[in-house]
Amino acid sequence: MSDPEIAAELARAAELFNAADYHEAHEVLDALWENSSAQDSDFFKGLIQAAIALHHYSLGNADGARKLYSGHRQYLGPYLPRHRGLDVAQFLARMQECLAGVLRSRPGSEPPFDPARRPLLEFRE
Repeated sequence: MSDPEIAAELARAAELFNAADYHEAHEVLDALWENSSAQDSDFFKGLIQAAIALHHYSLGNADGARKLYSGHRQYLGPYLPRHRGLDVAQFLARMQECLAGVLRSRPGSEPPFDPARRPLLEFRE
């Protein structure tokens, strides 16, 4: 894929992600990952895991969110501080803020998903 095509698909994924349509955002990101170069592969994997973690959390599956939490950080970490227009450091911080209650709570006592605290995907050049 060309850089303009990747940018267009990232914009589409961000629109879905920011509308809390995490499953559909995952589908767009998955297509990007399947067609990615080695330099972007883990970046897309990290965004996929972030989307699915929030998908699980928004549906009340805190265990699923917990399981994907460290994976998205591991995959996105090498792309700090910015990659493809995303402030990776800020995105990771917002994911941590959103999922902090799930990570600190005991199974069964997790706080509900709060849409006001959800991170956004913002790609800026």
